[in-house]
Amino acid sequence: MISKKRSMIGEARKGPPLFEVKQLSLVFRQYQKGWQESRIQAISKFDLTIHKREIVAIVGASGSGKSLLANAVLGILPENAETGGVILYEGEALTPKRQEDLRGKEIALIPQSTNALDPLMKAGKQVQTVIKGKNKKKIQQELFRRVGLASEAGDQYPFELSGGMARRVLVTIAMASHAKLIIADEPTPGLDEHARDETIRYIKQLANEGKGVMFITHDIMAALEIADKIAVFYAGQTVEIANIEDFAGKGERLRHPYTKALWNSLPQNEFKPLPGSQPATGTTLDGCVFASKCPLATTICKQKQPQDRSLNHGMVRCFHA
Repeated sequence: MISKKRSMIGEARKGPPLFEVKQLSLVFRQYQKGWQESRIQAISKFDLTIHKREIVAIVGASGSGKSLLANAVLGILPENAETGGVILYEGEALTPKRQEDLRGKEIALIPQSTNALDPLMKAGKQVQTVIKGKNKKKIQQELFRRVGLASEAGDQYPFELSGGMARRVLVTIAMASHAKLIIADEPTPGLDEHARDETIRYIKQLANEGKGVMFITHDIMAALEIADKIAVFYAGQTVEIANIEDFAGKGERLRHPYTKALWNSLPQNEFKPLPGSQPATGTTLDGCVFASKCPLATTICKQKQPQDRSLNHGMVRCFHA
């Protein structure tokens, strides 16, 4: 099954990527005392590529800028935000006008909170609102069947649904939207094991149907269960893009020291927590964002930012990889 999916992804990669980000930056303008404007850098040098049928997980600690990335792609940032770099969807620039036209149609969000459901509208109706054409109720009921929801759930309001049922409704909305790109923003935190496994299975189903999926999470084990590759996010930067197979042993095949530390901090591995915290948002650094905590750091790491380079079928930003 895995080899079959890889074959299908390989076929999809022969054409242009479904979604591509090149050197994305995100800055927030704010005013200090005396009306002096300051600029806070939240994301810099972010790169990512997603093909049809591919799930790419973006893994990083809380506060690393993962959800801001989702908002940047959807074009729902506040007015004081400025973005740089290039975002391409099906080979064309994702301009603000195009973001507005495609949002909720070809690019859909599975939000972190089930509170995103309209509390005053029955679950079935919420799915039907994104279905085009006729027979909306019939299509909605078939989608509910596919994700394991009883037809009666369509007549219930969100407060009458369990957490797992509400998440399935959110996934169903994404399926019904006919979107080609799905952004799943932290869809598993707070779920019990059964609901978590169900959510992962439904998102896999979306990819199997030909969609590309950006799976945003701080749960590396969930990422390993669902993704085809993992983009490791640290202090607003992509420090590594690794293949699932690289996460094995003591992380010998991983390229960046942060990714190795993240892997070895898991209970089933060496359980060595990484001391300290990542640089605060807006911190200006001349060198590598991980230099202050890196056991391999040298003078150049503190003076100069490493550029991304291909290595062992992945990408890394590190002078010593």
